Amino acid sequence: MKNIIAKKLSLSVKGIASTIALLDEGCTIPFIARYRKEKTGALDEVQIGNIAQEYEKLKELVKRKETVLKTITEQGKLTDDLKKRIEDCWDSVELEDIYMPYKPKRRTKAQVAREKGLEPLANILLLQREREPERVAERYVKGEVKDVTAALKGAQDIIAETISEDKTARERLRHAFEREAYIVSKVVKAKKTESEAAKYSDYFEFEEPLRRCSGNRLLAMRRGEAEGILRVSIEIDNDRAIENLDRQFVHGRGECQRLVSEACEDAYKRLLLPSIENEFASKSKQKADEEAIGVFAENLRQLLLAAPLGQKRTMGIDPGIRTGCKVVCLDAQGNLLYHTVVMAVGDRADEPATVRRLREIAKRYDVEAVAVGNGTASRETTDVVKKAELGVPYYVVSEDGASVYSASAVAREEFPNEDVTVRGAVSIARRLMDPLAELVKIDPKSIGVGQYQHDVDQSQLKNSLDRTVESCVNQVGVNLNTASVHLLTYVSGLGTTLANNIVEYRKEHGAFTSRASLKKVPRLGPVAYQQCAGFLRIPEAKNPLDGSAVHPESYPIVERMAKEQGCTVKELMTSAEKRKNIDLSKYVTAEVGMPTLTDIMKELEKPGLDPRAEIETFEFDPNVHTIDDVREGMMLPGIVTNITKFGAFVDIGVHQDGLVHVSQLADRYVNDPAEIVRLHQHVMVRVVEVDKVRRRISLSMKTA
Repeated sequence: MKNIIAKKLSLSVKGIASTIALLDEGCTIPFIARYRKEKTGALDEVQIGNIAQEYEKLKELVKRKETVLKTITEQGKLTDDLKKRIEDCWDSVELEDIYMPYKPKRRTKAQVAREKGLEPLANILLLQREREPERVAERYVKGEVKDVTAALKGAQDIIAETISEDKTARERLRHAFEREAYIVSKVVKAKKTESEAAKYSDYFEFEEPLRRCSGNRLLAMRRGEAEGILRVSIEIDNDRAIENLDRQFVHGRGECQRLVSEACEDAYKRLLLPSIENEFASKSKQKADEEAIGVFAENLRQLLLAAPLGQKRTMGIDPGIRTGCKVVCLDAQGNLLYHTVVMAVGDRADEPATVRRLREIAKRYDVEAVAVGNGTASRETTDVVKKAELGVPYYVVSEDGASVYSASAVAREEFPNEDVTVRGAVSIARRLMDPLAELVKIDPKSIGVGQYQHDVDQSQLKNSLDRTVESCVNQVGVNLNTASVHLLTYVSGLGTTLANNIVEYRKEHGAFTSRASLKKVPRLGPVAYQQCAGFLRIPEAKNPLDGSAVHPESYPIVERMAKEQGCTVKELMTSAEKRKNIDLSKYVTAEVGMPTLTDIMKELEKPGLDPRAEIETFEFDPNVHTIDDVREGMMLPGIVTNITKFGAFVDIGVHQDGLVHVSQLADRYVNDPAEIVRLHQHVMVRVVEVDKVRRRISLSMKTA
């Protein structure tokens, strides 16, 4: 398996073999990437994740081969040559082609003809040596075969199935699809005038080479098809495909050849074409899914790793028009202190009273920052916060998924006595303080940083997003004494049961004073401890290494370094001069190499450093509040709210995100928008076009 994976991923066989061995031992991807660099050749998380994915696919293929061998053996048709072909096959499509003639199937036309004793006639016709096949067919007119025509038709059904199961024929047709297939979309006439169909108008008469069709276009067409608005097909030149079959199976001219040629056409139209078209529909959908899931996962990563405000006393405001704005105040640890409702916007707004109320609340709870949700009336609410002049920074925070959280079991457990509106406002405030810690409580699909998340393979999406969350949590590290169950669940080696056990142990015995005391947590054994310890932090612990990313297995190395420098571990961590005197080559062993030692030195320099950026304040253009204020040529500040393969969506403060198409992101060619922008980035954009009817704003980041 390692050689196959190495060839596909262009990685070293040795690194892959070591990675597979570690995965089989139960090691997690973050642990392998961070603490086993010597064994893998310093492969990163993405590479290790890809290896794990390919390894799982190959294990599934091994299971499938076992099923195939068992089925053919039971039929008494397994030859040594066939067995070798199956055992040597490592391509799932090729395996199914080999298996097809032996695969149990429903009662086909060919099967019916075989039951009537027409297989010998089919074999005679395929040889194409008889000048008068009708005379030969007369011998098979008996029983259920009423005449020569029925005999020949039954034989053709057998020939058609034989052709459709021929490995070479299928491979040639696949190559034709790969080279020349078009995806074609047409509107269902009865649906054309319906209002729901308008959003698919670009695909009413659409045709494009399948190999060039982007994932977002394909998923849009498939969604339109699922809604009964579009008919989507994958097409090639049928006449040429049938000619190619004739060249393979028809030899010379004559009556036998005519019958075989008819069987070729029947095989193509009835069996081969639907099969290969479905195969390519599935294959193209899978590719589109992978593309969409990749974009979604990267956007989620950026959102989870967004800059945190940190432990500050925070006011959270969930904007509302009809029912008012929900205001909450949290302490520096994120605990709810107070909540109320103010009428900041809408017909019932009392702006002077709201301004006075916000000032009073901010003063009473000594507020250090304000978080305003970015939903309906966000801009108007932010303007009122500005007028209140609270003397603290304010930030617009994404509220995607806040409503999902507020109605969840997690929120009910945290705030059993508060309604959903209060819980939503608390979530907005906490997202400002620590986006990662708050967003892990929400199903990643509900955070809303992607497209077509409900159209892609849900199992694949969940696996990818869970892996992304796990990666982000372990990259940042977790405070063992403050982390919630939801955050601990994603720590390498833990999971829900151990996360709950840690929190219960913490409640019963008080704060952890060392990483070693984790071993006292029920059911947290040596393997789980090895996997999780390096990602859990205990700030202010007696052993300063417990607050760093140095793994406990490496503590003896640091202690030896400190001893040889004539100081304590703490002094070594605070003295750049003492660290400079260390010769790392002295500490290289068979198990510990330079990659690990280099990581240790980085940690000693900046123990437990949060890799996330510093948070920045932002203001929209004060003269632009609605789409009616937007004019072509304007230069406006904006916030990137979503990134897709075809461009980036930017909030310019008018309740309608504008699109910077990928061709407008830079003065050069851009293959992937993620090369240029990141989620929640503050950008300057130029207005290219305003379509008020369809409420679309086209933007550009090119130099004017």
